[in-house]
Amino acid sequence: MQEIKTVVTPVDFSENADKIATSAAYVAGKMGARLDLIFVVQNFEDYSGFFVPPVNLPNLEEELLESAQHRMEEFVKDNHDAIAAAGVSDVHSSVLTGDVTDEILQYVKDNNANLIVMGTHGYKGLERVMFGSVADKVVKTACCPVLTINPYREDCETSADK
Repeated sequence: MQEIKTVVTPVDFSENADKIATSAAYVAGKMGARLDLIFVVQNFEDYSGFFVPPVNLPNLEEELLESAQHRMEEFVKDNHDAIAAAGVSDVHSSVLTGDVTDEILQYVKDNNANLIVMGTHGYKGLERVMFGSVADKVVKTACCPVLTINPYREDCETSADK
């Protein structure tokens, strides 16, 4: 297996994102790896069959990117202590736009990442039904190992704990 030097973690700012980022930081810290946190703004072209886009769509997309960048900065700041406690000193963050799965995979390829750590669940409900599981698509097509974390599962008790 290839040495783990870069861990990529997609975040979606859902209620589970902190837990996923902390777990990814732990893995990166144990490996002495860089941690890249990424967020992908879904491309509006994917919604073209659902609504008629407003005339000022480019402005809206620019505002969404700016808002996402601000949220990413806040997310990194809010999780700084947990990431540092895990032993990670090299943290990068990026906001991308496009198809979520495609952008994650392209980022991994472009940055020679060696591991993806991501949640099995982010947002629920209609969004998941309409667009499918990003984690499932990433696991099936990634060029490097993918560690998935189910944020809804309680810590498992081992036989040694009984």
